[in-house]
Amino acid sequence: MTIGCPECGALEDIPPLGPRMLARCRTCHYPLERRSGRSITASLACAITTFVLLFPANLAPLMTVHMLGADRSSVLASGIVSIWRDGWLALALLLGAFGIVLPFVRFGLLMIVLGLVGFGVRFRHIGTLFRWSIALDIWAMPDVYLAGCLVGYARVTQNLTGTIGAGGYCFILAALMSMLTRASLDRRTVWRAIVPDQQAPHGHGALSCPVCDLVVPISHEGRPCPRCGLKLRARKPDAVVRAAALTLAALVLTVPANFYPMTMSRQLGHYDSHRIIDGVYQLFHVGLWPFGILIIGTSIVIPLAKLGGMVWFITSVLRHSRRHLRAKAHLYRWIDELGRWSNVDVFTIAAFVPLIHFDGVAVARPDTGATAFALVVFFTMLASRSFDPRMMWDVHRRRKP
Repeated sequence: MTIGCPECGALEDIPPLGPRMLARCRTCHYPLERRSGRSITASLACAITTFVLLFPANLAPLMTVHMLGADRSSVLASGIVSIWRDGWLALALLLGAFGIVLPFVRFGLLMIVLGLVGFGVRFRHIGTLFRWSIALDIWAMPDVYLAGCLVGYARVTQNLTGTIGAGGYCFILAALMSMLTRASLDRRTVWRAIVPDQQAPHGHGALSCPVCDLVVPISHEGRPCPRCGLKLRARKPDAVVRAAALTLAALVLTVPANFYPMTMSRQLGHYDSHRIIDGVYQLFHVGLWPFGILIIGTSIVIPLAKLGGMVWFITSVLRHSRRHLRAKAHLYRWIDELGRWSNVDVFTIAAFVPLIHFDGVAVARPDTGATAFALVVFFTMLASRSFDPRMMWDVHRRRKP
């Protein structure tokens, strides 16, 4: 059966694959279908486990620190509530959505869809539910939040005694199971179970859905996709304009994100502020160099690569460039997949801020740079999602006789 490559738009006929086989697009080398390690049953079990573990992970104590005979405990939402009370509403809303609300929605929807598919139950909007669960994949971030918690816990326990609570262990398991869910999910088999793939129409133009890759006649443009319900378009409308505007907004915010403090702390009457680079230096100074390298990668390298990559993609489309198309396709895939990990630094703040709250002795709060940095990550993720990578390959098809 024929499917449309979501990265370059080429139509590909994929034969039945064996359990360890991989099908790549012949034009851009995008992995169209991977069978190794993929299973609906395994991904359903992982999704159910993740969804169940999220409840104790959010309700039970996450971490506790001890200082001068006093204890300070936190739950997963403590830092977000503290950030909200300090007046950083945009930062609190973003962290609350990514770290708490959307994981429940994402894995709840996925659990329902996989359960219905596994039992052979179909109804009209099951494709729409699966489409939403796929769309929320990059925005639900328990794995990124876990990385932030680990860095925050390591920073706090350099000077204080700390313990991980029951909620912390549940959250570790939930985050690990969320990654296993992503790794084991066989999207192609689920889509085919909802509506089978179709042969490309002969003698007429064809249109492919960028979400479920279903191929339909060009006359279906403007109608909902028969499989996932997305409104079908040959290309995303105003993709270059929207991606350019979001990239420009992120580029402007990069200045305060890097030069303004991320956090402000007070210890025994002494105030101290920390930028991104200051936090990296502190991690290296106390011997936590693996976490320092992690923050360099997620907070400096990835954001700059995303901005540079998006500028390259947009310029390529505007100039009708035919050069390095496969390299740009690989970079776009990397940017779209890894961009979410830039939130490690702001999740680190959410992890340790509620623990450093001993009145008169030590207090930590977020500062201007944290909100600016969270918005940089948010806008670059929106930019990559708004852009249509198939537009870079349109010039490749136009030059063919």
